[in-house]
Formats: sequence, C-alpha cells, structure tokens
Amino acid sequence: MGSEDPRPGKTALGKPCLCFATFRLEDDGTLLRGETLVHLPPKELAALRLLLANPGRIVTPLELRQALWGDVHVTADSVPKCVSSLRARLEPEECIQTVYKRGYRFIASVRAQGSGTGGALPRLAIFPFNGGFGVPDHLGAVVAEETMARLGATRPASVSVLAQDSVFTLARRGLTALETGETLKADFVLAGTLRALPMHYRLRVEMIRVEDGTQVWVEDLLVERVRVAGLEAELADRLAFRLSSNAHKDYQFAREPAFGSATASATQSQPPPAADQLEEGLSISAVAEPEDGTSLQQREAYEIFQRAHHEWQTLERHRMQDGLQHLLRATELDPTLIEARVDLVNLCVAQSIYGYMSPMVAADIVRRSAAAGSPATGPRRWGADAGSPATDPRRRSDEQGAIRPEAVLPALGWVQFHFDRNLPAARLAYSSSAHLPHDQWITRTRVIFALSQGRFNQAIDLLRAAIELDPYSACLQARLAWALHLAGGVDSTAYGSASVDQIRKTLQQFPEDGAANLYGAIILAYNGEAAQATELARRLAQRLPYFDLATEVDAYALACAGRTDEAGAILERLQWLGRERFLLRAFMPAAYVALGDLDAALAELHASNQIRCPWFFQTLADPRLKPLHANPEFIDLQQILAGMEAEAGQDTESAEFDV
Repeated sequence: MGSEDPRPGKTALGKPCLCFATFRLEDDGTLLRGETLVHLPPKELAALRLLLANPGRIVTPLELRQALWGDVHVTADSVPKCVSSLRARLEPEECIQTVYKRGYRFIASVRAQGSGTGGALPRLAIFPFNGGFGVPDHLGAVVAEETMARLGATRPASVSVLAQDSVFTLARRGLTALETGETLKADFVLAGTLRALPMHYRLRVEMIRVEDGTQVWVEDLLVERVRVAGLEAELADRLAFRLSSNAHKDYQFAREPAFGSATASATQSQPPPAADQLEEGLSISAVAEPEDGTSLQQREAYEIFQRAHHEWQTLERHRMQDGLQHLLRATELDPTLIEARVDLVNLCVAQSIYGYMSPMVAADIVRRSAAAGSPATGPRRWGADAGSPATDPRRRSDEQGAIRPEAVLPALGWVQFHFDRNLPAARLAYSSSAHLPHDQWITRTRVIFALSQGRFNQAIDLLRAAIELDPYSACLQARLAWALHLAGGVDSTAYGSASVDQIRKTLQQFPEDGAANLYGAIILAYNGEAAQATELARRLAQRLPYFDLATEVDAYALACAGRTDEAGAILERLQWLGRERFLLRAFMPAAYVALGDLDAALAELHASNQIRCPWFFQTLADPRLKPLHANPEFIDLQQILAGMEAEAGQDTESAEFDV
C-alpha cells in the first residue's frame, strides 16, 4: 500500500466531494459506498454529475442528452437506458425519481464535504475469531466473515468494513489483530475468541482502537450449541447499535460496562463469568424460537452451509466437491437460504474455471439456483425471524444487512455469456448487479466478462480499484498480472514488461498461492524465464494432482525451455486422460504452439469452443497464440465474439450496459 491515506473525503486536488445517501462522489469521478468502489461508465458518471448539480429540480431528457452526447445523434431510448443503469448501480438507495413526461429529479439530500476526514466512516477490520478446544475449525472464521457481510450491508452505514480477504491473509501470516489494523490503516479492529462450554458456545469480542491500542469495549455473547446460527446476527446487531449510537463522537466510542465488569477495559484482568451467569445475562433471545420441524430443518440447512462455506474456497478438488454436496443439501433443506444459493453458484463457476466440473453441468446448476428464488423471496437467516418487522429491531437490522438475491446475477451473467453466448442477457445481468460491493467472487466474474470481450483496460481498472480496497488479496494481484499479459498482446508498447513486474511482485508476496503460481508459470515462460516457470508449474501440479491446468502449463513451460520430449509426453498423457474423464483443455493450445504443432493447437481450440470452455475467449486473445493469427480457422473462431456483438446490436466499445 502507498503512503497516502486512501480514506474517502480526500480528493486528489483537495476539493470537496459530494455526499448523498450512503455514497460519496469524489472530485475525480470516483464513486464510493462507504469505502467500496462503485464502477460508473463515463456516460452514467456525467448523468450523475448533472443530477447532483440540480438536486430537487427536474432535469429534462433533452438536458441529459445534450450533456452526455452533445450534437451526436443517439436513439430515443439512450437517456432512459442510461438513467436505468445508473439507478441499478445506486441500489438499494432510491435517489432518482422519474417525473412522468417531464424528466428526472434527484430526491436524495446532497451535501458537500471538505477534504478533511471528519465525515468519513471509521474503518473497521474484523479479525477471524479464535476457536478453542471443541470448537469446529470453520466456525470462528465463518462467524467473523458473516458478521462482516451483515455489518457491511447494513444501511445506513455506520462503519466501513475492510475487505475480508486482506484481513484473513494477514491473520494467516501470523500478524496480531492490532498489527493487521495498523497494516491496513484501520481505525478499529474487532477480535474475539470462541469457546465451547458443555451446552453452549461463548463468543467474547473486543473493539481495539488502532491508534493507541486501547480496548474500547467488550461484548460477551452466549448461544446454545444447537442454535449457533444466530450468533453472527446478534453480534452484527450489537455492533451496529454501538457504532451508530456513538457516531457523533468522532470515533471515540464510549466505554460501556461489559457483563461481569465495571468497565470494558477491566474485563481483561478478570476471570470469565460462570456459564450459568452468562446464560442469565447474555443468552441470545433471537434464537429462542419454537422447536417445530420447519425451524429445525432451517437450522440444519444453515449449519451445513457454514461448513460448506469454509470448505469449498480452495483449489483442492475433493474439498470443493464436498462443499458442493453440502450446499446442494442446504438448499434442498431450505430453498430460501440465499447465502447457500450464492455460494453454490460461485462454487460452480469456480469449479468450471478450474476444470473440476464441465461447463454444461455448472451452467445447469447456476440456472436452477438462480431460478429457485426471486428478489421478493427474502433470505431466511436462523435467529433473525422472531417477531414481526414492525416490533423486532433485530429483524429490521437483519433484513437491511442480509445478502440480497441479486448476488447470484454475476454467476448467471457468466453462464449467459460463456455457455449461452447471449451477450445482451449477460450485459443486463452484470448491469443489474453493478451496485453490489466488491467480493472476490463477484469481482472475478466481472473481470472475466471484461477480459473475454477484449476490454483489457476495463478489466485492469476493475482489478486496480479492487486492490485498493483489498490489497492483500492474492487472487486479485495474480489476475492483474494475467490481464496485463493479455493487454500486452494488443499493445506491447503501453504495457511492456508490466505483467512480468506484477507477477514477480505477486509471487514475492504470495509464494504458495495457486493462482500466482499458475499465472506466474505462463507469464515467465512466455517472457524467456522458462526454468523458473517450469519449477512453479511442476510444484503446483504435484501439490494439486487433479488440477489439469497446472499440468498443461507445465507442458508449455517445458516446451519453452526446449525440453520438447517431456512436454510432448505430458500432452499425450493428458489426451489419454481426457478419454476417461472430463478434461478442461484451456492451456493446451499454447503448449502445442510452443511445440510447433499448429494443427493440434487449432483442434484444441475447436474442442474448447464446443464444450463452451470459460477460458475460450481469453485464450483467443492470449499473445502466446500469435503464430495462429493468420490462419483462416483461427480467424473464424475470433469471429464468434464479433457475431455476438453484432447480434446484440451494440458496438463493444460503446455499450450502454457495462460491467
């Protein structure tokens, strides 16, 4: 991270930014929700600027058309489409009102904020909770992550929650909670310990001010073991209450008494209260619901989801398959459990990209999961449905902070583009989900969509913006190197050795990361460092024996190193393997090109097209395939995307609906 303070409220020129609802528009055109970047294409940014300059006044379609396009002739629906897309990016806030036959009015309150940080939300890092003896391995991390999601989605926002991937990465490196907060320039860090009692789980969390290491306050929560699914809901509610009730104190939260102590800070030196004391004072009422069959089934579904969520986020095939079965079971038990459906579609996309699942099977599961519910079907979270919305403040908070159904849209857009080859539907899916905050899975599909359309600059901008929010995410850093590699094939003058520099930096930071090793082997071999590339690919293939893409990259690196016999033997073995089970051949064309077998490379490209390989369009743009560019068959394959663009009726550089 750089030395400059990345917090909103500080524009590049020190000019005031405009604040409305939960958003800030910086002077340089950066739009932020809290500290989450909201991507705005140029036309939508211009429309937003015009509406913000005229709050409360009706802006006519003619004014918008002249401001956005000048004297250039555009279709009659250009303005409505632009405003509709802008609205989608501002959801769930309602900022723009349509006035029938007159135009549009910006109804949200607009205020200017100076270059100081007085109006910025406090930056909070939530550290993965430690688990003691008897606590399942996944539980502490899952409760922390779910608390992040709930607190980050609560409106109005009272805190800016820092990206989970960076926080958890630093925790895995052995940094303490305070050191992690200092590294990420957080204002506060939340750390906790989960303990197993005979019949309960006890979670003790403390809020620490990073500036001086002071413990601000402590919370103790107790929940029966069979009702653990309500823990993160209660914790998020308590955090939101404390933060919002002290928001006017410039982050100096009051030191309120914690259970069993005179002050929060005094609790550190006192022994923990007995289980019966905790149960009397701190048991979570939100989970005390009737023991009927439906509630038991929903609880079981959520607990299965918690295990699966921890299990599948890996490159290991067997763990991803276990996670898949758990998620299918969870959605079967409780079809309204949106978190499980979102995880299920993201897992299918990931397995298809890694080659562990055929695109046809992945597309089928994603479609069925996306169709299983609608935005009208609210998420069911165990421990958050007691009482009515009008009388139960916990339920209102949960509905504001829960995962929304449209979180499945990026995965659905991935299916519509890669498998269905339906570009308009894919654009609509990504546009309708453009307001969703950064998440490593959402950002990944957005980047893939941009790269597959040849929009390399857009993908690079998306990745760099996400890295600003999530600087210690290995997958973001590695994919930036890949995007630079593809962009260099189009404009080597502008990008030069940028991909090599980026992947070297990524490998230095994350030497054991699978994506870093995979992309590193490709980029280094292509740029004349085949020996190191071979070592990277070989180690990755040995560590993940079912990860066929690593074996394919190993063959490519060996061919670049002049070890053609070894490379040929690997490719022959992969061909035989492909007769026995599904094999994703995404990187085999480059290996055949490196061996000089252009016919075999073209055959692999045709096979990838037939199975709707998710790497197909990126492979066509890969500079490693330059020897094929003049081949008529290769040109025909390139025309597939051009045909999709023509059928969509929009030019790829001027599409209204952007990612």
